[in-house]
This record gives sequence, C-alpha cells and structure tokens, in this order.
Amino acid sequence: MLPTFAYIGTNELLIVGAIVLVLFGGSKLPQLAKGLGEGIREFKKSVGGDSDGDNTPPPATTVHPTTTETAPSAK
Repeated sequence: MLPTFAYIGTNELLIVGAIVLVLFGGSKLPQLAKGLGEGIREFKKSVGGDSDGDNTPPPATTVHPTTTETAPSAK
C-alpha cells in the first residue's frame, strides 16, 4: 500500500507552489524559507544529529621521532 504523497505529481506541486506564492507574496517567501531552515537545524541539534560540522575531530598531530647520535664505542 502506497502512502498518499506517492500520488502527488509535478502538476500538483506547481499548483501548491502557485497558491503559496499568492498567499504569502514573493518578498515573504525567502523569510519563510530561512525560518524553516533554522527550525530544521535546531531540531537536528536537539536530536543530536548536528551536521553543520561543529563536532568534527581536531586535526591529528604528527609526532616526529628524534634520533640521537651515539658515540662509537672504544675497543
């Protein structure tokens, strides 16, 4: 059994987009998209799936071994 959204096609999405454009206007849409993006970002942070790259591990440090010269043994 398919979910209801499986039957939504391109024409339906265009109609819904046109209705949203008429209701909110062209100048309000960027503000709505920004608010939606911030809301999704906050939700991901609260769930623990922060994908902004804030929790990347620090870069690995390279350790260069030092060699000491030994004096030749006297025989």
